[in-house]
Amino acid sequence: MRRRLGSPRVHLRRIDSTNLLARDLASRGAPHGTLVTAAEQVAGRGRQGRSWTARPGASLVCSWVIRDPPSLLSLAAGAAVAEVCGTAARLKWPNDVLLDGRKVAGILVEGRPQEAWAVLGVGINVALMPQDFPPELAQRAGSLGLTQADVEPMLVSLGSALEHWLAVPGADVLADVRTRDALLGQRVTWANGTGTAAGIDESGRLVVRLADGGEDRLDAGEVHLAAEA
Repeated sequence: MRRRLGSPRVHLRRIDSTNLLARDLASRGAPHGTLVTAAEQVAGRGRQGRSWTARPGASLVCSWVIRDPPSLLSLAAGAAVAEVCGTAARLKWPNDVLLDGRKVAGILVEGRPQEAWAVLGVGINVALMPQDFPPELAQRAGSLGLTQADVEPMLVSLGSALEHWLAVPGADVLADVRTRDALLGQRVTWANGTGTAAGIDESGRLVVRLADGGEDRLDAGEVHLAAEA
C-alpha cells in the first residue's frame, strides 16, 4: 500500500528551494509522499529557470516526492491545485493556474524517470498583496486574497486533492483539465511558432492549429497568449 502524501514532512523556516531539497531526499531514497515545506523560499525556481521569492508566510511553497509517477502527473497536479483555488480557476497549459487572467499558482515537476521518481513542486499565492509583487509581475500575478492563517489549511486541502487526482484514471484528469483550459481557442506563441490552441490530447500535449491548416502538438515548453508576447 502506498504511503500517503505528506509523510514524512520536513518544514523549514527558510529555504533556497523546496524542490531542490526534495530532489536530494528522493535521490537518497526518501519514500513516496515525503513533503518539504517552508515559510520562506529565497531561490524558488519556476519554468525556464526563473527565480521567485515571496514574503515569508504569505505563500504556500511545497514539494512532494512521488514514486512511480503517473504519465499525466503535471496535469493531475494542475487539476488538484485548480480545485483548491476555486471553481473559477483556469489552467494555462502546462503548469500555471489563473484567476481572472492572473497567475495565482505554479507547478514544477522534475525528476529522474530512469529511477522512477519525480518531485512535484507547487507554489500558491495564498495571502500576497498587490504591493508584494515586483513591477514586472504586477499586471500578470494574482493572489487568492486570503490570510497567512489560511496557508496551512490550504496545504491540507491540496494534499487531499492530490491524493484524489493522482489515483483516478488519466481520462478523468484530462476531462477536468479540459473544462478549465485557459488557452482553448486563443492565439498562442511558443519558441517555434504561432497558432490557435485547440485543446489537450490524450497524452497531455497541447494541440495547436497552424495558419496553413496543419497542427502541432507540444510536449512541453512555455506558451504565451499572442497578446502577451
